[in-house]
Amino acid sequence: MNLTGSGVFMKNQRIFPGIILIGFGAYFLLQQTELTLFQQFYSWPTLIVIVGIAFLGQGFSAREYEAILPGVIMTGFGLHFHLAGHVSFWPTNTIGMLILIISVGFFLRFQKTNNGLFQAFLFLIISVLMLFYDKIAGYLGFLQSGMNFIWKFWPALLIVIGIYFLLKKKK
Repeated sequence: MNLTGSGVFMKNQRIFPGIILIGFGAYFLLQQTELTLFQQFYSWPTLIVIVGIAFLGQGFSAREYEAILPGVIMTGFGLHFHLAGHVSFWPTNTIGMLILIISVGFFLRFQKTNNGLFQAFLFLIISVLMLFYDKIAGYLGFLQSGMNFIWKFWPALLIVIGIYFLLKKKK
């Protein structure tokens, strides 16, 4: 995917750089003022959120819907790194949360493009399994040994399914 010149930003190139400049300018201005109220936001996740918001602005305002997925991913990753460990209800399973954020990005992009629904559900299922493995295993205690076996080899299953999709011929 080409994000410069031609491609995603060809239609309306003022939204993305406008949001980036405003966001980075506000970030560095607040950092220079050394306000302790915002001190926890003077970090790299904030910069990722700003870039993500710029992508989302480009995607929704300019109707360049391919920018939605990277926008959700970057905004979500930045928010996750701000919230993990600081908010009691926020999951600490980083990989599960990042996969869930990618799933949300695919769902939002699908809403506008009708493309990527399979990926959205695939990432959703993987994230739920990763985020709630302990609870799922607890509910299925009688299947614990089988679950341990599946949990141990599920990456190999993903590889096999991926190879199937690569080798599957279109009809």
